[in-house]
Parts: sequence; C-alpha cells; structure tokens
Amino acid sequence: MNITLPIIKGMSAPAFSAHPAYRRMFSPDHLTIGIFLPLRFYEGDMKVLGGQAKLVETIDRYNFAAVWVRDVPLFDPMFGDAGQVFDPFAYLAYLAARTQNVALVTGSAIFSLRHPIDLAKASTTIDQLSGGRLVLGIASGDRPIEFPAYGVEHAKRGERFAQAVSYLRQLMPAGRLMIDSPLGNFENAELLPKPVTGSIPLIVTGASGQSLPWIAEHADGWLTYPDATHTPQGPQRLAEKIRAWRNLIPDGGFRPHMTNEWLDLVDDPDHPRVPLQGGYILRTGRKGLISLLEEWRMAGVNHAALGIQFSQRPATDVIQELAEEVLPHFPTHQGPQTNIADW
Repeated sequence: MNITLPIIKGMSAPAFSAHPAYRRMFSPDHLTIGIFLPLRFYEGDMKVLGGQAKLVETIDRYNFAAVWVRDVPLFDPMFGDAGQVFDPFAYLAYLAARTQNVALVTGSAIFSLRHPIDLAKASTTIDQLSGGRLVLGIASGDRPIEFPAYGVEHAKRGERFAQAVSYLRQLMPAGRLMIDSPLGNFENAELLPKPVTGSIPLIVTGASGQSLPWIAEHADGWLTYPDATHTPQGPQRLAEKIRAWRNLIPDGGFRPHMTNEWLDLVDDPDHPRVPLQGGYILRTGRKGLISLLEEWRMAGVNHAALGIQFSQRPATDVIQELAEEVLPHFPTHQGPQTNIADW
C-alpha cells in the first residue's frame, strides 16, 4: 500500500545551523553579496564566456558569499536572455570542483518543468561533491515557450511547482521511502546520495504561482525583485513586502530574504544611480551601490545577488572593485567548515 508522507514544510534557521552555504550567506539584520552568472551577456558567441570559471575562482578567493546560475532550458530569441547558457546543475558541479568556499546557488531551478526525483538527484550530488555548498533557488518558470516544449500546461505551472516542492522534500529523509504524489509514486526505495547536512535550503522566487501564506509556510527563504529601489519609494515598498511575508511565518523564526540587481558599475565612484531600460539595469558608481545595498539591508534583505553582465568595464575590473571597495561593508559570514570529500 502506498503511503503519502507528511509535507516537510519550510525550516527555520536552526535547521540549517550546520549548513555551510546557508550560514555563509544569511544572518538576521545583515546583508551579504553574491555574483550572478554569466559575467558577460551571451549574444550568439560562446567565446564571450571564455575565462568565466577562472573568474569564479577569483570570486571565491575574494570571499564573496555566493555565485548564482540561472536555469534556461531553451533560448527564446524573443525573450533575449540565455542566462549562463550551460545546464545549471552540470555547471555548478564543474564550478564546485574549481572552488573551495563560495556558496553555489540556482537562481532559479524551474521546478514545474523538471521531475522532483531528477532535481533531487542532481542537487544532492552537487551538495555532496561541494561539501554542502548548494542552495536551491526555485521557481515555476516565466518563459511561455518552454511549457509546450515539455508537454506541460502553462496554466498549471503553479500547481506543479507546489507538488514538486512537496515531492522533493519527501525524498530527503534517510531510509526506505513510500511516496504517493500526483507526479509519481513508489515504495520501499531510497534516494541517494543524501544532502551533507540532511537538507538543502529551498528559496522560492517571486510568487511562483503561490500565495504569500504558502511561501511563508513552505519556503526556507524568499527571492524577490528589488521593486524599483532606485526610486525614493522603492526601499519602503520592499520593506513592507518583506515584513508582510515574515509576519506570516508560522514559527516566527528567521528566514532570509534575497534580491538582485543588474549593474553597469562605472569607474567614477561618485556617479549617481541612474536606471536604464525602464529600471532593468542600474548604472552607478560604487558609492551609489553601497548606499543602495545599505537601503536593502535596512529593508530586511539578507543577500544581494549582483549581475555584472551589462557592465561596460571588463569583468575583472568590476569584480576587483566590488571586492576591495564594496564587500568590506557587507562581509560574508563565517560559517561551518566546508569539508570536500575526494569521491
């Protein structure tokens, strides 16, 4: 007889006290900095990504909190953004072998398109290979072309997302499992390998087709867009959104909030914050960026994922300036020791 296991809901911070990536990135009332890949925008030539992994090694040595990769199964020229091009899980495994400490984050894995067993298998593998450095940003997907390609109804993506989250959480406990889900069922089997610390944080992106109470109950953290924080009203709206979410968290414990910004960081440190392309990109000097990050921190943001692929300066120069002039204001936390096994 199939038995449906109880849904393992979002966990509070103590559940991740031994998780190297979570501890590295998140702490109440503090903000850390990560870098979104790619470091250069793909426009049809893979050569633009040459040397990127070497720069990720530099990001690791500079002690940024995290590197983020996107999940874009199909490049839609009308959408105009192929992400970092590579499969996120294969690429994170590659980067795990070339880094020592930086958290490895998906931003975000499309849970409505992929089966939870495959998601869990890839995730726990990378978690083991990296010594517990994986954080899963997850989403229901926003590119309409992908859903018919997978044979999935676009209108049901939110429902499938919630089902996949439940299924994946049920796969994590040790021992023989019995699972009955709309996405599949089995009994007397076990998913291997297991996460290094017993769990992998699931960070819900945007609404992902869910209500705010659902996100508060089931997510281990929340990633939202910055809500035009370059405007005078932006930080206040962001703070209100974060506060409304946290007020719904059942146990009242800490769960982190993240946001991101695509930057054109200019070499003039005093250059004012100027939104480009309707606010999609922010051109600024480092002083404007520092003030923005401080506004985010005051609003309740715990991690800022910065994308530099639109910067006109060389990526090496931007990363160095961020490391030397911005990162000291928002230092990475000292988490548990990362122990990478030689498998």
